[in-house]
Amino acid sequence: MISLAYAQTAAPATPGFEQFLPLVIIFVLFWLMLIRPQMKRAKEQKKMLSELAKGDEVVTGAGQVGKIVKIGEQYISLEIADGVVTHVQKQSIQTLLPKGTIKGL
Repeated sequence: MISLAYAQTAAPATPGFEQFLPLVIIFVLFWLMLIRPQMKRAKEQKKMLSELAKGDEVVTGAGQVGKIVKIGEQYISLEIADGVVTHVQKQSIQTLLPKGTIKGL
């Protein structure tokens, strides 16, 4: 009545480029969407830090706004109010503001 069904032996799959194509596409998308923009931002930040000068107005990572009074190797003296000078790490500087921004605050 019911015939027995036997599984066929599968032909061995030959590894080819088609199997690695999804991995290659994912890596390319990952590179274009995450790694490359991050590298570009890091390069711009490094350039901005190297071009800082006395008298520039900046914003730190903590949100302090001030004028650069003195620049050292790793630290910057930042005047945040008249006669109030704080010392911050150079890497904590996030944004370089246009001249005169502090007076407008």
